[in-house]
Amino acid sequence: MTDRTAPHDTTPLSRAAEPVLERFAAELDGSPVALVLADHTAKVVGVRSANRSFHRTIEELGITPGVSFGEDEIGVNAVGTPVETRRGLLVRGPEHSLASFHTFTCYGHPIVHPITRRLEGVLGIGRPSGEDDRLFPPLVQRMVRDIEDRLQLASPNAQRLLLTAFQRAARRRDRPVIVLGEGLVLATPAALDLLQPADHVAVRACAEQAPSRPGETQRLNLASGRAVAVRCAPIDGGHGVLVDLIADAPAHRHNRDREPGWPLLVVGEPGSGRTTAANEATSHEPRTLDAAEIVRQGEQAWATTMDDVLGTPGQAVIVENAQLLSERTTALLVQRLRDTRREVVVVSTPDGLRAPLAGLCAARRNLLPLRRRRHEIPGLAQRMLDDAVGKGRTRLTADTLSVLTAQPWPGNLSELRRVVQAIAEVRSAGDILPSDLPESYRGRPSPDSPLREAEREVIVAAIQAAGGNKQKAATALGVSRSTLYNRIRALRID
Repeated sequence: MTDRTAPHDTTPLSRAAEPVLERFAAELDGSPVALVLADHTAKVVGVRSANRSFHRTIEELGITPGVSFGEDEIGVNAVGTPVETRRGLLVRGPEHSLASFHTFTCYGHPIVHPITRRLEGVLGIGRPSGEDDRLFPPLVQRMVRDIEDRLQLASPNAQRLLLTAFQRAARRRDRPVIVLGEGLVLATPAALDLLQPADHVAVRACAEQAPSRPGETQRLNLASGRAVAVRCAPIDGGHGVLVDLIADAPAHRHNRDREPGWPLLVVGEPGSGRTTAANEATSHEPRTLDAAEIVRQGEQAWATTMDDVLGTPGQAVIVENAQLLSERTTALLVQRLRDTRREVVVVSTPDGLRAPLAGLCAARRNLLPLRRRRHEIPGLAQRMLDDAVGKGRTRLTADTLSVLTAQPWPGNLSELRRVVQAIAEVRSAGDILPSDLPESYRGRPSPDSPLREAEREVIVAAIQAAGGNKQKAATALGVSRSTLYNRIRALRID
């Protein structure tokens, strides 16, 4: 029997699978069959074959430990596709996307931890096509059940730590508390009474943001209309988060009388709600001066209009797209803002804003991008849908909200609104399922750790501040250009 295993592979999956693979490989008795064990990312961690010649054949095809068989990389196959679908799959000959596998029949079945319900990996079997393959599914499913039984017996200490933390927090039966781990959710009856299915997605989004916002209490509007404060604390050694829900938290209201002064600077990425925030901060029906109009009007004409408007008393003024102003026009605006008697809100993106204008503003409001406030997505999406089709006619299911919450949303609120509008055009009544979403939004992007997400944002901000010059960005970050390029590739920064 030939065995190839990833060096130093001592994960719970490999430990649980080792004796099972050993026993079944022996039962295959020299047959030209190979067993492939892969982890939850579709990376091969072990290959077994009872036929030395066939083992050399599959090695020549590149089926070795460390190789990834992700569906997004090589198309349909019996390892990567079960990772995506969490279902067993039989792939015969030309059904493989790779031509080099067209002479093989393979079956793969997902391995799911019986306690956490987390996908641990995939067990696949393959051999040359032409033989009777009807026994493949029951054979592999039997092996997977044995592996899953061994995973349950060897449940890691982290699960016990999560359970202990939950039991300690749940001593008060009326305390709404939840423990979230990898594939594990524990909730008190008080928490279950408080939350509706859609709320669970928002609470999990709060928990996922907790490592990058330590000690911060986030406010969440529930589907019932109640407001809660969400306080998240990591559980040491348990790879999980303890979530406290404080019911009936007072709503935050922006009080214009408490504004430190004018002008007010509103900064955010395109589509993050800058215009809405600016309108909320001003009096009724403000006048808008949009710097984007300079392209059509010309700089001189725009500056003359700006001077006339700000030089007389009247309604509030919103200066949109201030990042587009030239140095000369910015100087003219700053000069007029020092003397104007109007309430003025200056709206800009984080990059391109000139220092004299930023320094003049008496108050500043930074709007977080949608990817940094994922806990708001379920409520925002449902409200947008209600506005589009009428309140109570449609409902985004928990699975759909989970898919939407996982998206990167580079276009922020504007992009979310476009997606919701597309949903409304497809279905105007009943439950909205993930299959009702636009095709490019149906999948779940691979989640990054909070550390990777933070690193990505720092690099993107440095490149934007350097005007796209990666050498300058690398210097500002204190790394070499080659290191920066390596991180850009690893983090998939466009």
